[in-house]
Amino acid sequence: MRIFGIVAEYNPFHNGHLHQIKETRNNGATHIVAVMSGNYVQRGDTAIIDKFKRAEIAVSCGVDLVIELPTPYVLSSAEFFAKGAVSILHSLGCVDGISFGSECGDIEKLYSAAFASKSLSNSAELKNLLEDGTPYPLAMQRLAHEKFGEEVSDVFSHPNNLLGIEYLKALDFFESGIKPMTIPRKEAMHDSMDASGEIASASFVRSLVRKQDDYVRFVPQKTAETLKKCFNAGEISDIINLEKPILYKLRSMTPDEISSIPDVFHGFEHRIFSGAKSAKSLDELMFLIKTKRYPLAKIRRILLCALLGIKKEHMKIFPPYARVLAVNDAGVQIIKKAQKTSLIPIDTSLLRLSKINPDTKLFSELEALATDIYALSLPKIQACGREYTIKIKKTEQEFKP
Repeated sequence: MRIFGIVAEYNPFHNGHLHQIKETRNNGATHIVAVMSGNYVQRGDTAIIDKFKRAEIAVSCGVDLVIELPTPYVLSSAEFFAKGAVSILHSLGCVDGISFGSECGDIEKLYSAAFASKSLSNSAELKNLLEDGTPYPLAMQRLAHEKFGEEVSDVFSHPNNLLGIEYLKALDFFESGIKPMTIPRKEAMHDSMDASGEIASASFVRSLVRKQDDYVRFVPQKTAETLKKCFNAGEISDIINLEKPILYKLRSMTPDEISSIPDVFHGFEHRIFSGAKSAKSLDELMFLIKTKRYPLAKIRRILLCALLGIKKEHMKIFPPYARVLAVNDAGVQIIKKAQKTSLIPIDTSLLRLSKINPDTKLFSELEALATDIYALSLPKIQACGREYTIKIKKTEQEFKP
C-alpha cells in the first residue's frame, strides 16, 4: 500500500479533481485519502451541497476514504487550514505522501518559497507592512522579492501556490515523514470565471449551477446527477439565506465577545460591532467593515465563525479525531492500517467520537451546531440533529482514473 493524502473542498467535484486523482495514482498512489471541508469552505461560504453528498461523489470518482476537516480549521487562514489538514494526515501514521495542485507545478520552487515565508514571518518589515494595511500575500511577495529575488516572490502571487507553501510548512511543523508532490493546475485557474475544454474552476461551475446553465461537461456524471437532484429537492445552499441569523448574532454580541473570534485583532471588533448595528443586509455589512487588511474572504470567515460560535481558543486544539464521511473497500483497508498507527481516534460516528475525551466532545458539538445552522441555508430548511444520526455506508467506486 502507498497511501497518498489530498486536501480538498470538492465544492463541487469537477474534472480538474479527476485530473489530480489520476496524476496522483500515476505517481504511485495505490490508495487515496482526502481530507475535505465539511458544510463550509475556506473562502468563507457555505458549501453548495452538503458534505455527505460531496464525499460520496469523491469516493465514486476515485478517492478511497474521505475524512472531514473540522469547521474551525475550514473557516480559517490558509496557514491553519493547511495545518489542520496535515495534522490529520500526519496523525493517521500511515500516509506516505500528500498531493496538491499549484500554479507553478514545481516542488523545489515551493520549498524555496516556504523557506522564505518562514524566514520572513516574524520580521519587523512584515509587521510594518501588515500594520499599514497591506494584505499578507502581497506583503510577503514584496519582501520575498527584496530578499530572495523575483523567482521566489512570483510563487506568492498565486492562491494555490500559497496553499502549497502552507502544506510544506505544516509538514515541517509536525516533523512529518509524509512526502509532498505537486501537480500543475490544468488550464482553468483558481476562481476563474472562464473555461477551457472540459476544465473549469469550481467557482465557475457553482455559478452555472445556480443559474441552471450548462455545467455538465465540466463535471463527472455523478456530480451532475447529484447537483440536479439537489436543485430539484431544494438542497442547493446559499449563504444569503443566513443573512438574518448572521445580523442577529452580531447585533447580540458585545465588542469583547466579537474580539474572541479568530482573526479579529487590532480593534477590528469595534468596526464589526458598529457595522452590525447599522447594516441592513449582509452585503452592506461586509462593505462597511472591509479594509485592505481584511479582504472579503477573511470577513466572511469571521462572520461565519461568529454565527457558529467558533473562538480563538478552539484553534489551540489540533483536530482531535478523524471523522469518516465516505469510504469504499480500499478505504476500509486504509482505516484498518491506521487503527494500528493513528494518534487520533477514527470513526464514522460523531456521537461515538464525542464521548472519547473533552476535546472530541467540544469539536463534535461545534460540528453538530455547524450542520444544524447549515440546514437553514437551504431553500427547504432541514431539521436539526443529522450529525448524530446519519449512517455512513460503503460507496461503490464508479470511476477510477
